[in-house]
Amino acid sequence: MAEDKNQVPETQINNGNKKQRPSKNNGYGKILLVALIGGVLGGGIVAGGYQYYQNNSATVENSKGTTKVSNVKVNVSTQSTKAFNKIKNAVVSVEAYSESSSSNALDGLFGSSSGDDTTESESEGSGVIYKKTGNTAFIVTNNHVISGADKVEILLNSGKKLKATVVGHDSITDLAVLKINAQYVKQVASFGNSDDIKVGQTALAIGSPLGSKYATSLTQGIISAKKRTIDTTDSSGMTTGQTTVIQTDAAINPGNSGGPLINLDGQVVGINSMKLSSTDSSSDSSSDSSTSVEGMGFAIPSNEVVKIINELVKNGKISRPALGISLVDLSYISSTDQKSVLKLPSSVSSGVVVLKVSNNSPAKNAGLQKYDVITSLGGKKVKGLATLREALYEHKIGDTVQIQYYHDGSLKTASVKLTLEANDKNTTTSSNSGN
Repeated sequence: MAEDKNQVPETQINNGNKKQRPSKNNGYGKILLVALIGGVLGGGIVAGGYQYYQNNSATVENSKGTTKVSNVKVNVSTQSTKAFNKIKNAVVSVEAYSESSSSNALDGLFGSSSGDDTTESESEGSGVIYKKTGNTAFIVTNNHVISGADKVEILLNSGKKLKATVVGHDSITDLAVLKINAQYVKQVASFGNSDDIKVGQTALAIGSPLGSKYATSLTQGIISAKKRTIDTTDSSGMTTGQTTVIQTDAAINPGNSGGPLINLDGQVVGINSMKLSSTDSSSDSSSDSSTSVEGMGFAIPSNEVVKIINELVKNGKISRPALGISLVDLSYISSTDQKSVLKLPSSVSSGVVVLKVSNNSPAKNAGLQKYDVITSLGGKKVKGLATLREALYEHKIGDTVQIQYYHDGSLKTASVKLTLEANDKNTTTSSNSGN
C-alpha cells in the first residue's frame, strides 16, 4: 500500500454515470433573472435617493464612531471540542529522513564545506500515541510514511522532538508501530470498537496536513460508510488487492496519513490512510466537464489496527501463509484463450490463473500446474486475486485448506498445507502476483 511518501495514497474512480446538464431555462435562467431585477431595483433606489442624501449628510464627529469588544462571555464548548481535548496531546507529527550528502542544516544555506553525510527530511505524516509502558511509549502510523527511512523523529504537540525507533511495519495493511522515550508523553489515546460506528455519526480527523507546520489540525465530518472495499496499489500503481476501510467526508490531506479518526468520545475508530482525489473525464460525450472528487477519505478500522499492531509489537512483522504460485486474474485472459488454452467451460467466468508454481511449494505438492484456474479456496469463491488473498489470509501457517481448480477443463479438488510466505512479502509484477 505504498506510494509517494509525501502524499496520502490516492486512487482514481469513474462511476460510469452520465452527468446531466442543468436546464438553462429552469436553472441559470432563473438565477440571471433575479440578478437583473435586483440590479434595476437597486439602481432605482440610488437614483431616487440621491437628493435626499445631499440634503441629509452626516454631521456626527468621527470620534463617535469607535467601538469595542463585548465583555459578555459565551461558552462555545461542544462535544467535538471535548473529544479533541481528550486526545490532542496523543497526536504527533511523524518525520522520516533519508541519507543525503549535506553535512548539516546550515550547509543548505551557506554551502557545504565539510562533505560529511547527514540526513534530510523526505516524508512527513501523522501518528497517535496509544500505549505508555514504563519509559516507553508506542505510536501507530502508516507504513508508507516511514517506509525506506533511515531515521524517524516524532514531534509532540508540545513542540518537543524525539527520536523514534521502528518496532515493525506491514505494507499490506499500511500500518507501522514506532516507540519513543515516554518522559514527555502526557496523554495516550484509546481505541473504540469500529464495528459499533454508524453511518451518519460525527467523525473527527486529527493530524498534520501538509506537514508539521499545521500539526494537530482538526477537521470534522461524518462516517460515510462503515465498510467500503477499495483497491490497494503498490508504489508502481499496480493493484495488489483490496482492503475494507471506513469512508468519511472529514477533510484528509497529505500529511494526515497515520493520524486518528475519532468519535465524539475521543476514541480512535480508524487510522487515516488514503483518500480519493482525482479528476476524471465525464462519461457524457456531449459534455466537456469533468468529475471532481471531494470529501472521500478512508481510514483503517480500529479493530483491524489493534490486531495488526499487537502482532507487530510481538513479532516485528506480520507472517502470512502462502501457496507458492504466481497468478493473474482470469479477467485479463481473452475469451479465446480461456477456451482454447485454458479449456474452461463457458460457465466459468471468474477465478485466478496459475502462471508459475515454485518448487517445493504447497501448490506444487498439491499437484497444481501452470494454467490451472483456481475458483475456490477454503470453501470461499475466488473471483480474482483480491478475494484469493482475503480467503488465504483468513488461515494460519500450517493450516490445511481445500482448493478447487480447473485443469484442462475438468474441475478438481486438492488439499494444500500452507507454509510461510516467501520473505513475508507479496511480489507483484505488471500482470501477475505471487501468493
